Amino acid sequence: MEERSFVSHAIARFVRISPQKARLVADLVRDRFVGEALTILHFSNKKKASQIIEKVLRSAVANAQQKVPNLDVDNLFIGQIYVNQGPQMKRVRPAPMGRAFRIQKKMSHVHVYLEEKKGR
Repeated sequence: MEERSFVSHAIARFVRISPQKARLVADLVRDRFVGEALTILHFSNKKKASQIIEKVLRSAVANAQQKVPNLDVDNLFIGQIYVNQGPQMKRVRPAPMGRAFRIQKKMSHVHVYLEEKKGR
């Protein structure tokens, strides 16, 4: 199996969005170049998730530029992007007849890994 070398990565932990909703947006930009992915995220109708993933992606690009000063950003490619489930905040909502319903406010961890592809 081929060893992948990533130029940089960025992680957003404990983000207040459900992993299921964030994964829908992550699937849109997986295996794309950074410029194309940023355009997709900017015009996505999943507003909250796309803003979070766009912020993490821009952070990964900034990390790559910091790490390798003469790096061409147009050659950066999303090598891996995945969303893991974080902890849940449990809340109670009053219900009829003295009962209570439990609300689970879910959190996510978003991971973005960039690699460089020559000859686009």
